[in-house]
Amino acid sequence: MLCSLVIIGTAAAGGLKEGPEAVEEWFEKVPYAKEKLTKLHFYFHDTVSGKNITSYTVAQSNITFKSPTSFGLVSVADDPLSVGPELDSKIMGRAQGIYGLDSLEELSLLMILNLAFTDGKYNGSTLSVLGHNPILHKYREMPIVGGSYVFRLARGIATAQTVWYNLTTNNAVVEYTVMVLHY
Repeated sequence: MLCSLVIIGTAAAGGLKEGPEAVEEWFEKVPYAKEKLTKLHFYFHDTVSGKNITSYTVAQSNITFKSPTSFGLVSVADDPLSVGPELDSKIMGRAQGIYGLDSLEELSLLMILNLAFTDGKYNGSTLSVLGHNPILHKYREMPIVGGSYVFRLARGIATAQTVWYNLTTNNAVVEYTVMVLHY
């Protein structure tokens, strides 16, 4: 049984070995490794009301509902990432983390998310997003500040563009193009 779990864990991480010794061994090879550029494209489905909610408000400030920008509203998300803009398209991962409305002057979010891939050659790998997301801008760039498994030592840019937003429900579909350097 334990042997099966080790084999499954290794396969899920794109063939990389897991554990502290395996990570140390991997790091020793980094100076000799060639950096790779990977482009990813997917759709982020943020559902805050209706059926199958994937993002919940967990905190607010004492001025949140007096503020024109909902300043201080904090949500935790587990949003699906799909191949196409339709929610019934193939799911390739989840955006899991926290975002909060962080500006008194414009609608913008502080995004703290892990893009956790659950399908294909990146299954079991993650990318970490930490950045400013001014949601009314056509294009928003947020830094990729790290990753795991296939994306160890990743760095790059996630570009977001809103595809669909419902003013009544606040549900949204956002297109992401991610360019990431990794070993």
